[in-house]
Amino acid sequence: MTPRPKPGNTYAPLDLPDDPKLAGNITHFARALRKAGLKLGPGRVIDAINAVQAVGFTQRGDFYWTLHACFVSRPEDSAVFAQLFRLYWRDPQYLDHMMSLLTPMVRGVQEDRTAQAAEKRAAEALLDGQEPDRPDTPDSEDEIEIDIDASHSASAEERLRQLDFEQMSTAEMATATRMLAQLRLPVAPVLTRRRQALPGPLVDWQQTMRRAARQGGEITRLATARRRQRYPNLVVLCDISGSMSAYSRAVLHFVHAVANREGQGWAQVHAFTFGTSLTNITRQMRRRDVDAALAAAGAQAQDWEGGTRIGACLHDFNRDWARRVAGQGAVVLLITDGLDRDTSHDLGREMERLKLTFAQVIWLNPLLRWDGFAPLARGIAQMLPHCTSFRAAHNVASLADLAQALMRPDDAGEKRRMLAALHGS
Repeated sequence: MTPRPKPGNTYAPLDLPDDPKLAGNITHFARALRKAGLKLGPGRVIDAINAVQAVGFTQRGDFYWTLHACFVSRPEDSAVFAQLFRLYWRDPQYLDHMMSLLTPMVRGVQEDRTAQAAEKRAAEALLDGQEPDRPDTPDSEDEIEIDIDASHSASAEERLRQLDFEQMSTAEMATATRMLAQLRLPVAPVLTRRRQALPGPLVDWQQTMRRAARQGGEITRLATARRRQRYPNLVVLCDISGSMSAYSRAVLHFVHAVANREGQGWAQVHAFTFGTSLTNITRQMRRRDVDAALAAAGAQAQDWEGGTRIGACLHDFNRDWARRVAGQGAVVLLITDGLDRDTSHDLGREMERLKLTFAQVIWLNPLLRWDGFAPLARGIAQMLPHCTSFRAAHNVASLADLAQALMRPDDAGEKRRMLAALHGS
């Protein structure tokens, strides 16, 4: 089914895969998208074929956005669609690189570059059923029995704990989200100024005098009291810009588990996303089903995988929400790479206001996964002095270490080392 050119227009040819039938190619492309995790049915495939026939295209961009409109219904699916489109429709030679991502032990570990976000998921979907090249099997008479000592090898679960979220395949990410759902984030209660009439180290003089008044003014026993305890609020500020998309989805899985698990200790869990604007997704994250919660959060936040205006979004949060969600001893989890290009607001000033409002400001930055990371970016240099803890957030293990930061407020993570590097530069 080939689009009919309109009279008077000259169309540039589009390089399609080997199969010349466009309908068959779109169907195969949709099947690959479905294997990569997109929710597609036969109706969408038919709509896509009809849309391409009706709209036509003069360049690949028109074809891309026509299929994008038909197949992508969730913001988090856009990266997978982009990678699969590039692989299937635009760059057939890219297939070799994608195969190497799936079989590093066979193809060699010296890859040309690191896989981008969603590339591994796209490779798995498109190469499903294809067998990688394997060395020739020796004849039966020449077979060699090999004993492998696996006593020091890491288990599959431990390897997944250390694997970067951005490098995970569809199956690995599904397993990782189940692991995140099992993580706990306990917190110690906060002592308030209020007292309660229970045996404790404090003398309750009012209760003591009331008892004495009932006994003719004689004090026979001192009444005691203790300070009331309450649990603090947890406030999550999650960057959902393009550079943070893979990490923000994983972190929101973790936040959903914390918000919906009984006995965690948190009084309330408030969640906000920010990219070019600030969005409150607290109500959406309270849904019991994690898929429904993230889908509702994605519909609420309209700036997924867009730009970044950290200073402006923190300004809006400090002005409109900080005092409403803080409370005594509240903790902020700030998840962002700190790469802010907006100069309309003083980012350092907004971070200082955040620190003055909350008991702890824990900054989780996925860029810390790089050994050579240095706080040279302007936004990172402005934000770093005003956080209480600076930690990585690129895999399951880094999020599991959050409990240590919460139970030990003196644990600043990598903050001191980064400050020394900043001042040294």
